[in-house]
Amino acid sequence: MLNHILIPLDQSELAETALEYASKLVGPDSRITLLTVIVPPDISFAALYNPADGVPPNRMETTGSFESLERQVRVQAEDYLRRVGTRLSEKGVKVDILVQVGQDAETIVENAANLNVDGIVMATHGRSGISRWLLGSVTQKVLGAAHCPVIVIPNRRRHPADKAES
Repeated sequence: MLNHILIPLDQSELAETALEYASKLVGPDSRITLLTVIVPPDISFAALYNPADGVPPNRMETTGSFESLERQVRVQAEDYLRRVGTRLSEKGVKVDILVQVGQDAETIVENAANLNVDGIVMATHGRSGISRWLLGSVTQKVLGAAHCPVIVIPNRRRHPADKAES
């Protein structure tokens, strides 16, 4: 049994598959920390972005500041983590929630080290080819940098055996 597990969640059903596995790895006095990382917008990318309507980036209207948007996203993420945490708590698991702003893989690894967790349990989106090259792999980065074991739950929807069954 592990005493403390970190589970990064991005509010997707796929990421939540890690919850079942992690809950089987903890004992009665163990703890799970649920983490959502808010990745700040890349300003340089936004400056290069050409919207479909042809409006140049410097003339796009904004409805608020990045700080205001961050607060809204943080509240939404905290509400989500509380709901997920409640489901785990009902099964007798002690749960902490954490919302951090930063780059996803780096923030996961830093929090795992700061919290001194015994392991990270996370699902992989299973991207391959050009999309993995373009987007990178958060899971791969965490695997390469984490100080503790990382248990990776594969994306079963893309598993070759699943195709054979359909």
